[in-house]
Amino acid sequence: MTAISDRPQMLPEEFEEFARLLARTAERIRPELINGKLGVKPVPDGDHGRMIQWLLRICIQARPELYLHDQGLKIQGYRGSFARPDGTLAHADAFVGTGEWAETSDVLMVAEVTSYDSDTNRRDRVEKPRAYAEAGIPVYLLIDRDSAEVTVYSQPDGVRYETAQILPFGKTVHLPEPVGISLDTEPLKNWVR
Repeated sequence: MTAISDRPQMLPEEFEEFARLLARTAERIRPELINGKLGVKPVPDGDHGRMIQWLLRICIQARPELYLHDQGLKIQGYRGSFARPDGTLAHADAFVGTGEWAETSDVLMVAEVTSYDSDTNRRDRVEKPRAYAEAGIPVYLLIDRDSAEVTVYSQPDGVRYETAQILPFGKTVHLPEPVGISLDTEPLKNWVR
């Protein structure tokens, strides 16, 4: 049996074809290619979706010119990568005319909500902060359901984020510029197991 993970890395064009095929056959997973490693993330559950709705509403109320998109991103770095953040904050028309995978130049923030699976630690807490920082995305918001904490990564230096602020659910979180939005995270307590 030949497995994709047996290869040292998957080429970006191979991933795009694989993702198209998988989308037609698999209903409960979403593929990602982070730093040349193929990964999948489960389709979000209801609480996960509600957290994204909460964030979307706050972003639209605070900054009506922005939108929290469900957009796949080409994360250019040392190896080709493709990620589908739970939310991608950019101007409302930032991705008009792009395909399934867009460049990151217009992205102000990406947001992830952890899933209850064994891969979430590696994917959301280790690989994605590095990949998003390498792509120069100004802010990475991680809503961590396991620890009931929010982590705000900022000041990417092209390799990593220089700042990571961790606050428990219930505190007010300030998303730095270019986002410039404050989040009252008290409601997040209602959507964790």
